Amino acid sequence: MIPNRSVMPWASCAMWKSNSRCGEAVDGLEAIEKAEQLHPDVILLGLAMPKLNGALAASVLRRKNPQATIMLFTVYAGSLRDEVAAAVGVDMVVSKADGFDNLMQCIHAVGGQPN
Repeated sequence: MIPNRSVMPWASCAMWKSNSRCGEAVDGLEAIEKAEQLHPDVILLGLAMPKLNGALAASVLRRKNPQATIMLFTVYAGSLRDEVAAAVGVDMVVSKADGFDNLMQCIHAVGGQPN
């Protein structure tokens, strides 16, 4: 799952192998719906998603998809962000400032299959 409003628009499903379950969502509510349909191994959320922010969406997704790795992709930094992320079930926080290559390495490290 990839946030559609990502600052890095090239982070799309085209980078994953054709046999992957990949979807894009425009907001936190749609991310939950897509995850229910696709049962992804990795869920990538933005923190400032419309309708339902990434932290709230992550807490719902963690309950519904306990096996999935949930990653928060955000420009917001700090220990409070990390504490909130851990409290709602986020497995990894990735900074947008670290760039696309770092994001792809993190996804690959947790079992995602980028090309």
